[in-house]
Amino acid sequence: MKPQSQKDTGPHRDRSDMDANLEAGETEVTRGTRSLVVVPVINAGAYSSARSNDRPFGAGRSDSARLEEAVGLAAAIELDIVSSGLVKLNTIKPATLLGSGKVEEIRLQVEVEDIGLVVVDHPLSPIQQRNLERAWKAKVIDRTGLILEIFGERAQTKEGRLQVELAHLTWQKSRLVRSWTHLERQRGGLGFIGGPGETQIEADRRIIQERIARLQKELEQVQRTRALHRKQRKKVPHPVVAFVGYTNAGKSTLFNRMTQSEVFAKDLLFATLDPTLRRLKLPHGKEVILSDTVGFISELPHNLVAAFRATLEEVIEADIVLHVRDIAHEDTRAQAADVNETLELLGLRISEADHVIEVWNKIDLLDEAYREKLLEESNDTEGPLAVSAITGEGVDMLLERIEARLTEKLDSVALTLPLSAGAELAWLYQHCEVLERDDHEEGIHMVVRVPEAHRGPVRERFGTYFDDNQTLAGPGQPGEDSSKGFSPL
Repeated sequence: MKPQSQKDTGPHRDRSDMDANLEAGETEVTRGTRSLVVVPVINAGAYSSARSNDRPFGAGRSDSARLEEAVGLAAAIELDIVSSGLVKLNTIKPATLLGSGKVEEIRLQVEVEDIGLVVVDHPLSPIQQRNLERAWKAKVIDRTGLILEIFGERAQTKEGRLQVELAHLTWQKSRLVRSWTHLERQRGGLGFIGGPGETQIEADRRIIQERIARLQKELEQVQRTRALHRKQRKKVPHPVVAFVGYTNAGKSTLFNRMTQSEVFAKDLLFATLDPTLRRLKLPHGKEVILSDTVGFISELPHNLVAAFRATLEEVIEADIVLHVRDIAHEDTRAQAADVNETLELLGLRISEADHVIEVWNKIDLLDEAYREKLLEESNDTEGPLAVSAITGEGVDMLLERIEARLTEKLDSVALTLPLSAGAELAWLYQHCEVLERDDHEEGIHMVVRVPEAHRGPVRERFGTYFDDNQTLAGPGQPGEDSSKGFSPL
């Protein structure tokens, strides 16, 4: 849902009008708007004194990379970027964020260059946003508002639109003081008597809260549906391999390279929003499901992460997580830290997870000597893998690594079936991986690799057929070692 415009609807706008606006979503930012991108660079000391519990916004990133990313975000919704630049700040002004001199300087630039929109790459309070709009006589949006605009344009599925609308309404609820200036609270001389606008503002907040409650119920149904789909997939079973990474790290391009599909991929921030699933056959024939998800970004609002939890749960439930990094980017370490921080909000600590594979993408942008060095080091079974989604370098090694990691999660067992057990034999071929088979007069000797999801059924159905000294333990239970060298299940 797009943010609502500030057009003056008059003091007599009723509840039905407000509800209609929330449902339809009036457009606040339009393509082609002449825009100025401002990136505040705040002295760390000044920032800590103003907000002692927070780290400086943009900490750990180069100023040039921040400016490039902010311009990229604005370009993602096709704004006409007239100018962009860094603004150095030694102190934070509560009313406008920027100092009065800088506010006046930008006002003159907005007037001379006929700019209709100013993008400030920093969180703005509702009061700061309103004051800057009044000073510059132009529309102002902060980083969160810009990301919501992009998400609102990218969402294609019903689920995606629900999640974007929920995130936007949660953000918009605190900004009624800015959006509905004709309804501002006016107090009498005693300081506690509400003015004529107070009732309408509360009514607007209530309407938004009711809409939020409805969206949350619809998203709960989405989560239940996704849980059912995951349960069905586990019955097949096809392991799930999920892509995560910073936006524009090349996840969708790598996804297309591996699956030979045509998922939308472009050198554009947040090119992918709705999750995409595809089947992939690994080198030795095993099938997996690849899941491409929304890219992360620095300073991603927590309410936005919460709204997209239903989608991102695919990552938490995945058998293998591919953390794709743009290794050629100057802030690649900071980007990786942002991804880790977002995943921790969802309950996944990459540093403690044994099913995460770090993929260093875009090695084609590196000099030849460094690229060859990374490719050589990729032979390590534990370290990062260097690949190029564009040229295909290293992708074969990535597929082999995925297959090896999945194999580690499976245990093998040796058993002998009677020749008459045709149904049991078919079941094993359907639900397990047959490593060896030897047919003789006494029966069918087999070595099979059993997924964890099927340990229970295999133990109950085939326990009497196991070879000597082998047991099939339940999940998390140790089994007895086999004298034949097979791993107990």
